[in-house]
Amino acid sequence: MDLNFTPDELAFRAEIRAWVHANLPKDISHKVHNALRLSRDDLQAWARILGSKGWLGWGWPKQFGGPGWNAVQKHLFEEECALAGAPRVVPFGPVMVAPVIMAFGSPEQQQRFLPGIASGEVWWSQGYSEPGSGSDLASLKTRAERRGDKYIVNGQKTWTTLGQYGEWIFCLVRTSTEGKPQTGISFLLIDMKSPGITVRPIVLLDGEPEVNEVFFDNVEVPAENLIGEENKGWTYAKHLLAHERTNIADVNRAKRELERLKRIAKAEGVYDDLRFRDQIAQLEVDIVALEMMVLRVLSAEKSGKQSLDVAGLLKIRGSEIQQRYSELMMLAGGPWSRAFVWEAMEAGWQGDHVGAAHIAPLASTYFNMRKTTIYGGSNEVQRNIVAQTVLGS
Repeated sequence: MDLNFTPDELAFRAEIRAWVHANLPKDISHKVHNALRLSRDDLQAWARILGSKGWLGWGWPKQFGGPGWNAVQKHLFEEECALAGAPRVVPFGPVMVAPVIMAFGSPEQQQRFLPGIASGEVWWSQGYSEPGSGSDLASLKTRAERRGDKYIVNGQKTWTTLGQYGEWIFCLVRTSTEGKPQTGISFLLIDMKSPGITVRPIVLLDGEPEVNEVFFDNVEVPAENLIGEENKGWTYAKHLLAHERTNIADVNRAKRELERLKRIAKAEGVYDDLRFRDQIAQLEVDIVALEMMVLRVLSAEKSGKQSLDVAGLLKIRGSEIQQRYSELMMLAGGPWSRAFVWEAMEAGWQGDHVGAAHIAPLASTYFNMRKTTIYGGSNEVQRNIVAQTVLGS
């Protein structure tokens, strides 16, 4: 198996690098490289820039308006964006619900929803987890009752990332209580401006309302917004979760953050500590190993071979690496890696008076990364899945 890039692939990388350098706003890349707060406008601006180029749906086939890149080209695009300091594309539209609409939606649904996703104009949210139904997602209770040409939805979703910005939300809802829990779930697309929807922010330890509760009180949803068949939503959800777990691994962001960790360690004078540098080296080895696993999957896809179902394994390793680099940054920053007040930072204080500008956001990053081993299916559950599907035990 040859994991080296071909001359054509290297030329493709150079083309992507040049375009990103020319089009990524410098103020946004500065925020990304220094882990500063990204506003909705920042995220939407980059999405629209990509959308105008036809690259927001970089993983899409040409028939749906994407560039039709192969697996290696998609990887190179993601890597160049990450290393340049581009924000992570909010995945709920282009990476998660769009493939479901392409695979299981009707032609009318594809024509209706995909253009707004591809352009970056419509912000999508994900309605999966519920109180008491996170890792055991099949136990969800949000109910959708069919009445003529519409569904009446009642229930609650939680941990809805950036749901305060959502314009549409894709939801798993219960449409039947017969048989196994998985057999009574359907996949609905819901306009978040519909009467009866309430979004309530959940303020996290870093002071940010990144996640939300979403309540549905007799919300009317046209039956034409049902994806595929009623009670077949679990099949569509599994299709989507494979994309989510691979996205969580995000080896390209890990490579960028590894370099940031080294900069912080050198600035704080701990890079010369051999024991600390050993930890950085071990992290780098694990990131390279994760990248090799990703490249093996890409090589198999490129050659048309059936690769192992390793989405769960990528999610496990990627999320643990994210927690490790954020923790090592905190250790490098020492006493300055403390919680801070966003309002003070927005007013211009970055710790400059003590030379700590480069470590001011570390506490926020550390707190935020604690979630990565839980969302998208907890790592404990993913290990069981890997044991069954990959190891055959």
